[in-house]
Amino acid sequence: MVLLQSAPLPETLARLVGLNPNDPLSLFAMSIVGAALVGTFMLTNTALVIWAKRKITAAFTDRIAINRVGPFGLLIIVADAVRLLSKELIIPEKADRPAYDLAPLVLASSALLGFAVIPMGNGIQVADPETGLAYVFAVASIASLGLVMAGYASNNKYSLLGSLRAVAQNLAYEIPLVLTGVSVVIFAGTLQLGNVNAPNTIVGVQQQTLFTVGGISIPSWFAFVNPFAFVLFMVANLAEVGRNPFDIPEAPTEIVAGYQTEYSSVYFVLLYLGEFIHVFLGGAIIATIFLGGPAGPVLPGIVWFVIKIWAVFLFTQWARSALPRVRIDQLIQIGWKGMLVLSFANLLLTAIIVGVVV
Repeated sequence: MVLLQSAPLPETLARLVGLNPNDPLSLFAMSIVGAALVGTFMLTNTALVIWAKRKITAAFTDRIAINRVGPFGLLIIVADAVRLLSKELIIPEKADRPAYDLAPLVLASSALLGFAVIPMGNGIQVADPETGLAYVFAVASIASLGLVMAGYASNNKYSLLGSLRAVAQNLAYEIPLVLTGVSVVIFAGTLQLGNVNAPNTIVGVQQQTLFTVGGISIPSWFAFVNPFAFVLFMVANLAEVGRNPFDIPEAPTEIVAGYQTEYSSVYFVLLYLGEFIHVFLGGAIIATIFLGGPAGPVLPGIVWFVIKIWAVFLFTQWARSALPRVRIDQLIQIGWKGMLVLSFANLLLTAIIVGVVV
C-alpha cells in the first residue's frame, strides 16, 4: 500500500487494474486515464466557483445572492450550464475562423496542462519531471497566445484592445512571477516539484521543521522561510489571473468585455472555465512552492491540497470585492517599476543568504 501511495498516478492505476507499470503501452494508457481524472477533478472545482463566487460577492455587498435554485442555490451550476450551452453560437461575419475557434481551447487547455505535474496528494500526480516548475510556468504562459488570438480573430476593436491590454499585463507581471519562483528554486536546489516523500524536491524540502514553539513544530514552508517572496508571488498572481486591483483585460466600463466580447454559447463557457482554471492553477502553484504542497496533519493530502487552493481563491475573491481597479498606466508602472525591481532584489537577497549563510 505504501508503494502504491508513493508511486505516480499512472503507475498506481496500472497496479490497481493489474497491468504492468513497466510496460510503455500500459503506462501510456493509464497516463491518459490519470490525466482525465485530474482534469475532471479540477473542472468540478471550477464548476463550484460559479456558486461560490456569487455567494462571496453577495456577502461583501450585503445581498442574499442565489437561494432559490436548489438547496443554497447549488443547482445554479446546472442551470447555468444548460442555459449557456443551449444558446446560439453567434460568430462575427468577418472573424478569422481558425484563430476564433482555437482561442477558447488554447485558454482552457493551457491551464489544465499545468496540473499534470502538480502533486495533489500521495501518488496523485500524473508526472514528476525534473523541470516541473519550469513546465508549469511555460504552459501557463500559453494563455497569452489564446488572448491575442481571441482579440484579433473577433474583428472587434474592443476585443483587440482588451487582448493587447491583457498581454501587456501578463508580460509586466509574469517576469516578476517567474523570478520569485526562481528564488524558491535557489532555496530548494531543484526545479522538480516532487511530493512529500521525495526529500530533494521543492515539496519534499518543505517537510522539514523550521523551528518549534511551545511544542508546536513550524514546517519549513517557503512562505515562512521567505515571506517577502510569498507576498510578491501572491500580488503577481492576482495580475496573472486578472483579479482586482489588476482586473484590466475585462474592464467593462472601458472595453465592454475585452477579448471575449464577441464570444457566446460553448465558446464563452470555455473562456469562462479557462479563466477560473487559471485561478486554481495559480493557487496550486502557490500551494506547491510556498505552502508545503499537499502536506498537512491528520487529513489526507488531497484534502489539504483542496483547502489550500480554495484559500488562494478566497483571497482573490476578497481582492476582487474589496480593492478598486487601477488604471492601465498605473498597472504597467507597478509591474515594471515596482514588482520587477522588488523581484530582482528578492532574488539577489536569496542568492546571498543561500551562498553565505546556508
